[in-house]
Amino acid sequence: MIKKGIILAGGTGSRMSPLTKAVNKQLLPIHDKPLIFYPLSVLMLSGIRDVLIIVNKGQLNQFKKILPNGNNLGIKISYAEQKNPKGLPDAFLVGKKFIGNENVALILGDNFFYGQSLTKILKKCVKLKVGATVILHPVKNPSLYGVANIDKKNKITKIIEKPKKKISNLAVTGFYFFDNKVINYSKNLKPSKRKEIEIVDLLNKYREKKKLSAKFISRGGAWLDTGSIEDFYNTSAFVAALENRQGLKIACLEEIALSNKWINKTNILNAIKFYGKCSYSQYLSTLIKKS
Repeated sequence: MIKKGIILAGGTGSRMSPLTKAVNKQLLPIHDKPLIFYPLSVLMLSGIRDVLIIVNKGQLNQFKKILPNGNNLGIKISYAEQKNPKGLPDAFLVGKKFIGNENVALILGDNFFYGQSLTKILKKCVKLKVGATVILHPVKNPSLYGVANIDKKNKITKIIEKPKKKISNLAVTGFYFFDNKVINYSKNLKPSKRKEIEIVDLLNKYREKKKLSAKFISRGGAWLDTGSIEDFYNTSAFVAALENRQGLKIACLEEIALSNKWINKTNILNAIKFYGKCSYSQYLSTLIKKS
């Protein structure tokens, strides 16, 4: 069972410059919440309560203002600084002490997941004991993503980064589940032409040993990468449309914690005081009436 999760919230955010020159991308708003709430909510929906957030050097205090230590959510949040972006697998080297001898999940801080059966899928993923699991999602333009081919047992037979020839339409999303061997595998990766260690190379280590399996976001679910300005605002519009239509909030951290019985009404009241007079607080007040 995976009990620890890492959110990689570093990087330069160069595709969203000049916005990201002063503020980390994960602190910019997707509708009415900072982007960091969305990957954190996905880890919480998985049942993961011990979280390491990796941020850029010098940006720690910005994150701690909104997510101090997780006590208010019944979880534990710790932080680590990354001096320079060195590729996704570097998260396992930066977080080596945090991971210890356990298995771990990694979610990218700029990825957005949504789906009716998402929690059910995630609960299966965290049961991983050996090997690695990735979540795949069909996309229209596979040449823009890392793409996987699978066999009948949902084992991945091939992964290619941004293939010129179509091998499938199944993109590898930014949510991964690994056994403890991930630390040693990451340590032995050689930098690519971009001078970074690559997630595809890490996944191929597991694939070569036939230890890489896939889970899928079902049709009707959504995976969005908020890396560019256009994608960022499309995601924000998606969240706004759903929330305004349904009257329910996506990635309301306190709601997830309350439904899991990690916190109680007092915590919700404290959260309302913390956020102040806003629509998010108004939504939190409805949770107290319901419970």
